[in-house]
Amino acid sequence: MKDPVFSRRDALATLSAAILAPRAARADSAFAPAATLARGLDQLHALLISQDGALAVAQTFRGPDLDTPVNVKSVSKTLVSALCGIALERGEIPSVDAPVAPYLGRVIPRRGDDRLRQISFRHLLTMQSGLTPFAGSTYGGWVAGDHWIYDALSAPMVADPGTERLYSTANTHILGTALANAADTDLHRLAQERLGDPLGLALPPWTRDPQGNYLGGNDMRVSPRGMLRFGQAYLHGGQLDGTRIVPKTWVDASWRPTAPADIPGHAYGYGWFLWTVDGVQVRYARGYGGQMIYVVPDRRLVVVMTSDISRPATMAGHLGRLHALVEGVILPASDRA
Repeated sequence: MKDPVFSRRDALATLSAAILAPRAARADSAFAPAATLARGLDQLHALLISQDGALAVAQTFRGPDLDTPVNVKSVSKTLVSALCGIALERGEIPSVDAPVAPYLGRVIPRRGDDRLRQISFRHLLTMQSGLTPFAGSTYGGWVAGDHWIYDALSAPMVADPGTERLYSTANTHILGTALANAADTDLHRLAQERLGDPLGLALPPWTRDPQGNYLGGNDMRVSPRGMLRFGQAYLHGGQLDGTRIVPKTWVDASWRPTAPADIPGHAYGYGWFLWTVDGVQVRYARGYGGQMIYVVPDRRLVVVMTSDISRPATMAGHLGRLHALVEGVILPASDRA
C-alpha cells in the first residue's frame, strides 16, 4: 500500500472538519487529526507531539515501541553538533573557527591539498568544508573503503572552505572524530555521558569505521521518546528539567542560517534545518527515510517522527507528506491547543 498523497490543502480541509465538531480544550484533542492522518502513512512508524511540556500525542503505528532505540540516520548530525557546542564550552576546542587538522592526528595526507588545513569546525558543521561530498549515491562506496577519514581528505577538494554548502556525512564523521580526540575518549562514550546521561536515555553503540572511530553523522540509535527529550532541551534553550545540557549560546548559533538547504526556502545552521511557515520559525533535524525532530519555539512545540529506514523520503514523497502534516495540520492545531 502506498502512502496517501495529501497536500497542504488536503491537510487544511481535514483540520477544518475537525474544528467544526465540538472539541475539548485538551491538546490531545486538538492534535487528533494529525494522528489520524499520520496513521495512514505506511512509511511512518511513530509520532510524538509535545506542547508546553505536555505530551499530546504518543503513538506507534508500526515498528518498534517508543522506548526502543532506533536508527535515527542523519539526525545523528544534529546530535554531533550538540556535542560540538558542549566541547566549545568546556574549552576542549578554542573556537568553531579553529582548524580541525590538529585534532585528527596523522590522518591528514602529507601531500594533500593545502586547503585541508584551513577547514574549521564551523566548515564541517555547516557542510562548507569544500571536500568531495559523500552522501546519497556516493555514501556506499565511501563506507566500503578501508579508511573513511583519510579517503575523505584525500579526495579532490571541490571548493574553497567556507564558500559552498555540499551536504556530506564525511564532514560530520571528521567532526565527531575530532571532538572525541579533543576529549580523549570515543564518540559513543562522549554522546552517552554528555547527552544520554543528562537526558535519561541509553545510546547503544553504533557503526564504527575500520580504525574504530564511531561514525559521526549517521546510524546513531535513539528512542523516539529520547528524540523528544532532545528536542525539548533545545526548545528550552539547551536545558531540561533544570539540567543544562547544551549551552544556550550554542542553541542560538545552531539556529542561525549559514547557507540555503536542499529544499527551496529552507536554510541550514549547525546541523539543523531552518524553515519558516507563515511567519512561524520551525527548526528540524532530518534523517534518511523520515526520522524527524521538529522544534517550534513560538508554539512551545516539539514533534518527533520515526519512519522506515529502508525506504527513501523525498519532497515528492514521504518527506513532503511529513512537512505537509506539520505545516497544514500540526502548526494550525498548536495555535489553538
